[in-house]
Formats: sequence, structure tokens, C-alpha cells
Amino acid sequence: MALSSLAPVTLGEGVRTDGPAEGLLVRAHTLHHEGTGVTEAWVEVTNGGDRDVVVDRLDSVTLDLPEPSAGGYELSYYTSGWGQEFGPVDEPLRTPRVLESLAGRSSATTHPWCALHGPDGVVVVSVAWSGNWILRFTEGADGGVRITGGLHDTGFAKTLAPGQSVRGPRVVVATGADLNDASVQLAEVGRVQWYPRNEFAESLPLEWNHWWSYEDHSIDEDVFRANADVAAELGFDICTLDAGWFGPSDPGTHWVDYRGDWHLVNARRFPSGLRALADHVHGKGMRFGLWCEIEALGPKAALGKERPELVALREGEPLGYVCLGSPTAQDWAYDTLTRLVEEHGADWIKLDFNLDPGLGCDRTDHGHGAGDGLFEHYTGYYAVLERVRAEHPEVVLENCSSGGLRIDLGLARQTHLTFLSDPDWPEHGLQLLWGGSTMLHPSRMLHWGWSQWWKSDHPHQNFEPAEPGLTADQLDYYRRIAMVGAYGLSWKLPEAPEPVRARLRALHGEYRRTIAPFVAEGELRRLTGQPQRFGGGQRWAGFQYTLPVPADGPADVTGDLTGEVAASAPGEDSGDHLLLLFRLSGGEPTRTIRPLALDPEAEYAVEWTAPAGAGPTATSGGADTTGLAGGADTTGLAGGGDRRTGADLLASGWTVSLPEEGSAVVVLRRVRGQGSGGR
Repeated sequence: MALSSLAPVTLGEGVRTDGPAEGLLVRAHTLHHEGTGVTEAWVEVTNGGDRDVVVDRLDSVTLDLPEPSAGGYELSYYTSGWGQEFGPVDEPLRTPRVLESLAGRSSATTHPWCALHGPDGVVVVSVAWSGNWILRFTEGADGGVRITGGLHDTGFAKTLAPGQSVRGPRVVVATGADLNDASVQLAEVGRVQWYPRNEFAESLPLEWNHWWSYEDHSIDEDVFRANADVAAELGFDICTLDAGWFGPSDPGTHWVDYRGDWHLVNARRFPSGLRALADHVHGKGMRFGLWCEIEALGPKAALGKERPELVALREGEPLGYVCLGSPTAQDWAYDTLTRLVEEHGADWIKLDFNLDPGLGCDRTDHGHGAGDGLFEHYTGYYAVLERVRAEHPEVVLENCSSGGLRIDLGLARQTHLTFLSDPDWPEHGLQLLWGGSTMLHPSRMLHWGWSQWWKSDHPHQNFEPAEPGLTADQLDYYRRIAMVGAYGLSWKLPEAPEPVRARLRALHGEYRRTIAPFVAEGELRRLTGQPQRFGGGQRWAGFQYTLPVPADGPADVTGDLTGEVAASAPGEDSGDHLLLLFRLSGGEPTRTIRPLALDPEAEYAVEWTAPAGAGPTATSGGADTTGLAGGADTTGLAGGGDRRTGADLLASGWTVSLPEEGSAVVVLRRVRGQGSGGR
């Protein structure tokens, strides 16, 4: 779908002032990414007059869509909440309509993303901002639709002195033939143009994090060291110490209370200090990660009493966070984060934020006004992260906020990985990964897979690695869900039985050799509708990754396709495709899967990994019930050996049989000299 127009934002429409506006200059900016359907829009307002002007609406985009050639527009968006991220809503668009968030976190209630589906294609609109945002849909000219928005105007007022300027957040618009097409372009522009680069993050390291298995009350240096020792044996690359390391030296402290006291290490839990722990992890050949909620301020933290000038207030009451609209607070945050790296040896910082700031701070002694505290807080937070990356480009910054309550294209430009959700049971994970892939590249989506929760009243977070009935096929299914993007795990590793450990080692090898190269650079397309929590949505999930064909064409494919070829990196073969297929609980026994984006003139060598008796064109099959120790090895690309044309695969695909909670890995290696390279 081609854009009808990105109309200029003008004073009186997209920009509003409270009072006279003589000399106010409004500049509407657009940036189109050549060769794609992706455009960015933002607005900049400058006070060219001789008196203060108050700006209380700052829209970044005015987008006019034509009347559909048939029917109307269908609106898609996602609701959100703790453990309820990426809840799909699809409805006919009826104007006027508003999508918004006023919680102070971008995806606390609704994700800052929507798609309009029409007979001529899809338009995706995403606000690249981490605070409050709004998108308004009104009737446009000639029966079309007008979309305006960006920064939410509720609670916002920015006073501009003569000569001062303010810039609104960017709004990203992507068009395509369908949602896959638009989201592939959005992800690829993000990967190439927006996301900060980091060699370690881009290697898709295998992460172990202590949190769900131990939380804060059961973690100490002995427990962490024991897990790190096993993690090294299992092929992990990074061990992250989550909440519980900071605050007073008291084993009974609760992490929430002392957020902000990052200068204190709990010596009862970590008597040797964090540097010694980092050295132990580094000595095992891995990196060391630390959790930090740099913005938050716990009710018992000494910081709030010793540095009251940092505290965010509204109507005189503390909001529970440090206001980074203050330059003094920005310096404190930067110094604190760099100390985690330089003193404690952190190679990875997990940045969390577990509260809703609402309309934000209204203090007037922070360098901001009463009406723009939240706006300046996020502007300041971005600036702090830019400083940290500039000083320590080797350090990975992970974005987390009560799981996935601050997922947006603004923070995606400042951090290397985005954590999708706190809960992570299988169908929830597949729902997240499906939804997240409509706005983010898969290499930036971090998901742990089914964690082992220390103590849980959550009805679905009940995984135990030592469960006697656990089969190899089930474990493959659980862990491969985490392989759809960046991979993480939170288990009590020393308690995992040896057969489970052996399986993990094999699966980690599969991820490195076969899957990660596609996740790192491939285009992701969804082959099914979105699975949903609690038995809803699609009960099969399919994800296809496509590597581009370079100018010199694909590599040759020779030899035994059922043997050691599995160990070769698929990135060495150009124009290849990877499919990850999952049958959820309640899914039909067989499903026809048709790949996308193949060259119809090319020939592809097909390799399968699937449970014994299952896979393509199989009419029956079942779970591997021989146990982890004696089950068939399905972690190599053991099936296949046939070749099929792109035209055949596009038309017919495969009829796939999988057991419930079963998975398959399919690699299509393009044969040299076949096809034109078009997609």
C-alpha cells in the first residue's frame, strides 16, 4: 500500500499552544528509508519570538490514508499488562478512535503499535517513545482516514523561552503488501539503521539468569558460582546476577525496598564482593551480567534521604523513581552504571523498571517545568544510555520493564536486547514472539523459555527439569521456543539431571550451528496466525527466516544431506531458509505448512529435524517416550535428503505431523545455479 500523504504538521493542528504563539516556527520532518516502505516522521518547534510560549500538543505525524478500494480498514493492535503482553485485538476501524498509553510506560496497557489492513495492503504505525503516547483516527478527506499523534498531550506542557526548541518523538510508518511484508521491512531497517551495534549481543549469546529459580532470598555467591560452573559445561556464554545483590548486608532484605542503593553490595550474600564473582565467571570463559533498576527508588533506600534533589515528585508526593529530567540525576545514573562495569566487572546490564510513573514529575527545580517532567525524564534516560554506550561500547544493555511493559522503538535505539515478558510458559512465549516480531527484528527479542520458578502461584509456571515424565521431544519443544529469538534460561542448573544436561548441550549446539545465524541476520515471516495464552489462538506456530542472496549467488550444496552437513553454519549457504515449527497443546495432529519468499525457479535441498515418526508427509507419529537418556537424537538435521523446487514448495508445502508439544527444524538450502535470486 502506498501512502496517500504524510501531511505537514502545522500550528493549530498537530502543534498547539496555550496562549499567543507569535514567532513560533514549526518544522515537520520526514525520513524515508530508500528501497523500503519505512518512513519516520517527527516535528520540531522553535520559539522565534521574544516571550515565553507554552506548547501543550506536539504531534509528530499527520498521515492521510485514502478511502479503501473496497470495504473499510481493519485495525489491529495489542493490549498489554504484566504477563499479558501482545494480546491481539482485530476490529473494523470506526472513527473517531484513539489508541493510547497514560501509565508512563509505553506498553504498560497498550503497545505503541498498530496496523491498518485494507484491500490494497497494510500500514503499520509505531510511536518510537517510551512514555505516554497517543494515536488518533479520524475521518479524512474523501472517505479516507487521518491518523495523528505521537507524544500524548494529556499532562504535557512545555515552556519554550525565546530561542529554545523542542523535538517530538519519532513515529514510524511502514507499508507493505501484508503484515509480514511490512514487519520484515520494519525489522530490517531497525537492524541496519536504528539498533545500536554490539559484537557480543549480535553473536546471540546463550544467557543464564538466576532470577526465577532463586529470586533474591535464595541467591548468594556460593549458589551463583555453582550455577556458573554448570553453565560453562552446558555451553552458556553469559551468567547474569539479577536482583538481590545490592542494599544492606542483611539476608532478609527485599530487593524492592532498596532500589537506588546501588553503591551497597549485600555482604551477607556476597562476602567476596561482585568483582570476585565476575572473575570466577570470566575464568570459566563466560561474561558476567548484572541487573539494575537505575531509575527506581525503593521506599527504604538511603538514596532518597541522602539525595532528595534526585527524587521525582508530583504534587509533593514521591513517585518512586529518580527523575532523569534533572541533569544532576543524569550524572548520578551515568556514574552508577559505569561503576557496575568498571568496579564490579559487568559485561551486560539488565535495565529494569517496575513502576508506572503516570504523568511524571512536576518539580520545577530539576531543569524541567511542571508539565514536561515525564518527557524530560525519558529524554534524559536516552541521553544516559547513549553516554554509557559511548564509554563502554562492549557492554550489552538489556531493556526490561516488569517484563515487557516498555517495549518500543525508542528504547530499541538505545539498548541491544528487549526482554519480552516475565512469565514464559510455552504458549505464552509463542504469543509474545509472534507479536514482538511484528515490530522488532528477532535477534533483538530476548526470551528465556519455560523457567523453573522457585515458588509460584502462577498456574502455568510449573516446569521442573527433573520431572520423571519429561521426554526429549518435550524438552526440545520448550527450549526451541526460546530459540525463535535471542536465547535465555533460568533454571537451578546443578539440580538438572544428567540426561537433561546432555540434551541441553545438544540443543545449544543446534542453536549455535543451525538456528542462530538465521536469527541474527534473517528476515522473519510468520507462517501461522498468533497462538494465544490459555488455549486460545492458533495451536500451531511456524516461523520462517530468510537469508539474503548475495550478488555472487548461493553456495553449492553437495554431499550427504542427512549426515555431517548439519554441523555446517547455514550462513555459509546464501539464500537459505529456516523454518521453526511447533504444535501446541490442543493442536490438530497434522498441519499443511507452506513456506514463503522462495524463488520459484530455484531448487532447494530440504533437511528436517523432527521427532521420531513425525515430520513432513507423515500420516502418524507420536512423542518420543523412550526418555531423555535413550531417546532418538533429533538435535542434528537428521531427516531430508530430497530436493524440491521453489514453485512446488510455494504451492504445496508439506503436510506436517508432530506430537503435542512437538517441534521441527527445517532448513532449505538453495542449490547453486538455480533460479534468479528474486523473492
